[in-house]
Amino acid sequence: MAEGDNKSANMLAQETAQLEEQLQGWGEVILAGDRVLRWEKPWFPGALMGATTVVFLLIYYLDPSVLTGLSCTVMLLCLADYLVPTLAPRVFGSNKWTTEQQQRFHEICGNLVKTQRRIVGWWKRLCALKEEKPKMYFASVISSLLAVAWIGQQVHNLFLTYLIVSFLLLLPGLNQHGVITKYAGMAKREINKLLKQKEKKNE
Repeated sequence: MAEGDNKSANMLAQETAQLEEQLQGWGEVILAGDRVLRWEKPWFPGALMGATTVVFLLIYYLDPSVLTGLSCTVMLLCLADYLVPTLAPRVFGSNKWTTEQQQRFHEICGNLVKTQRRIVGWWKRLCALKEEKPKMYFASVISSLLAVAWIGQQVHNLFLTYLIVSFLLLLPGLNQHGVITKYAGMAKREINKLLKQKEKKNE
């Protein structure tokens, strides 16, 4: 068991080191984005939502086709991939890279690797469910897709995408400031109260 844990830890460290090397040119930008997503300043959530809203309003106003939107998105990603590693050291100053920043960059890369592993793990569990319990797999997938299709039919595609993107961008800050833990705890307490009341009625 201990040997397996050590092997897993070594693989995690190796994958984290590889990701750090790949993202080294993006280090300053990633740290700046991390500060914004974790709401290090009180006005960061408002600025984040404002920028997101402007982008989606621009998309709504231009109303590009799927092919145009995809082409523009890939083009912006290519430009960023080329320009950011070159311009970031000049803008942020690579000589200001401290031990604390390096440690935070290492933590971010480690969290990204862990997230990737979780996604792969969920996919493997889904494949295992398909092999072991095909009826349950079929019912779960079909019902989930029907629910998503119904929501997509009721809500405008762009607005739904805006809500999802906004939630994902606010999620790190909500988690950092304990908002999710607070309301999850409140919901858990309310559910426990309802269960206790139901048990008393049954008695």
